[in-house]
Amino acid sequence: MILEKYDVIVVGAGHAGSEAAAAAANLGSKTLLITMNLQNIGQMSCNPAMGGIAKGQIVREIDALGGLSGIVTDKTMIQFKMLNLSKGPAMWSPRAQSDRMKFAEEWRFQLENIPNLDFFQDMVIGLITDNNKIMGVKTSMGVTIYSKSVVLTNGTFLNGLIHIGDKQFGGGRMAEKAAYGITENLINLGFESGRMKTGTPPRVDGRSIDFSKMEEQKGDENPRKFSYTKTPKLESQRSCYITYTNLKVHETLREGFERSPLFNGTIKSTGPRYCPSIEDKINRFAERERHQIFAEPEGWKTIEYYINGFSTSLPDDVQIKALQLIPGFEKAKLFRPGYAIEYDYFPPTQLKNTLETKIIENLFFAGQINGTTGYEEAAAQGLIAGINAARKVQDREAFTLKRNEAYIGVLIDDLITKGTEEPYRMFTSRAEYRMSLRQDNADERLTPLGFKIGLASKERMKELELKKVSTEECITFIKNLSIKQEETNPILEEKKSTPISQTVKAESILLRPNIILNDLKNIQSINEFLNSKNYADEILEQVEIKIKYKGYIDKELENVEKLNRLENIKIPENFDYSKLNSISTEAKQKFIKFKPETIGQASRISGVSPSDINVLLIYMGR
Repeated sequence: MILEKYDVIVVGAGHAGSEAAAAAANLGSKTLLITMNLQNIGQMSCNPAMGGIAKGQIVREIDALGGLSGIVTDKTMIQFKMLNLSKGPAMWSPRAQSDRMKFAEEWRFQLENIPNLDFFQDMVIGLITDNNKIMGVKTSMGVTIYSKSVVLTNGTFLNGLIHIGDKQFGGGRMAEKAAYGITENLINLGFESGRMKTGTPPRVDGRSIDFSKMEEQKGDENPRKFSYTKTPKLESQRSCYITYTNLKVHETLREGFERSPLFNGTIKSTGPRYCPSIEDKINRFAERERHQIFAEPEGWKTIEYYINGFSTSLPDDVQIKALQLIPGFEKAKLFRPGYAIEYDYFPPTQLKNTLETKIIENLFFAGQINGTTGYEEAAAQGLIAGINAARKVQDREAFTLKRNEAYIGVLIDDLITKGTEEPYRMFTSRAEYRMSLRQDNADERLTPLGFKIGLASKERMKELELKKVSTEECITFIKNLSIKQEETNPILEEKKSTPISQTVKAESILLRPNIILNDLKNIQSINEFLNSKNYADEILEQVEIKIKYKGYIDKELENVEKLNRLENIKIPENFDYSKLNSISTEAKQKFIKFKPETIGQASRISGVSPSDINVLLIYMGR
């Protein structure tokens, strides 16, 4: 059996695959999405949540470019929180609890409504290549499907092995079989591969939880959204709950250590440093008497709860015994135990910044196959891979994002220049220009780029233009407005801020660290202006940030200009690094292996010094 020929084939329908397929099809490419089970499109394999620190910024960036993760999240969330509001705006990060079943259902609905997108249920077991160029895929049912490009988004399924105590069995997720054949095929083509590990906590029957012994965690009073489009506002929310482990819990968990695959040598691969299992936490932080445990609802119409903070691969009998010693879980009934999973990945230094592989032309990797962890990181890579797979077969210029343009740019640049030996997770600290890469201005940064390539709609651009005009109008008003001491000082005294002795510009008051725009609404002229304009909260937020943090933002922009000088210097594709006699051996080896595309990329490779870069510039005639 041979199916029709496609422009783009996407293998896997998780977060990376769904974004990749949507992007390629929406850009006009005839696209096929192949997955082992069409019922599991957009499945949340681990926690039922989107966003979080730095991850929320990524979801907003995906949305600003014209991706779908933000829209799907808005339509299916059951709770919203803006994290880090006590810190500066560079750290504010949106996070939503999602209805797991509705999330997958909405993803499928969105994908099925894209005209250029076809679907096929089967396991891809190998790739068809000719002269180092991708030609298509082969499936387990003996189907050959030809295409001009292929995007692999296999998640944890490549030779996936599940661990629960001393039990091991093949699988890509609980109750789903692993994928075989692709790893071996890629190794034969010259790719380097490795193994990684991740895990998930037990799921518990909510009827067996005593929430009175836990602290309730409600969503924000005025919940926001991820998407810049007109998605519905969240009207009602479900609460999460927090409780804590104790020394008895730790003691019980330790009793199972000799049967733990994490400690007895069964698991040899590296797990996520920033999301360790409960047994790893009590082992590494033995001095701590307790750890946070969160009970998170899985949806509107289910009693199932996700036990965040209790990721484990201990034997199931140890899991339930320890869990029932935690306040609120004394009578807990398991829906299913937690487990660890080992899977194959391919070091991402084998990729270009478009996520196309360096070895096989028109073959792209996105998601956990690149050594990342997290729905948001996967979705971002899927979007970029899908865009570039479509543009490559359409003979269009590659689409890439720089470190100063988006967290997505930081993510991809980190992966391809530094690689990763543990599951990579995004943090605000990874972005050197995070004051510019805020969640509130993702549309301003990226929607024009999304519109230019044909992914973001005209409506989005119109909305953005209106927002920018309104923001500038309000900023101009605040900058030019003079306010008198008699109406300003009562506000300043209430906020314990130094009173003024003469008329000043409103901007100078707003620049004070403990004064926000909302405080100045009691000044008549400001109140009348804002009431007459009826600006949306998002606009007022932008006004305040742009006035208060202008100095920081301008300084970052100066640094960006310096960085771009290096980013814009391209290194010839066939540059002979062996002739660089004056650089370190390590730098020479890494240049030959990684083949950086720009001087900027070369400078960020670990082990490369500024003097190595100077020598490279001299040899290039710079």
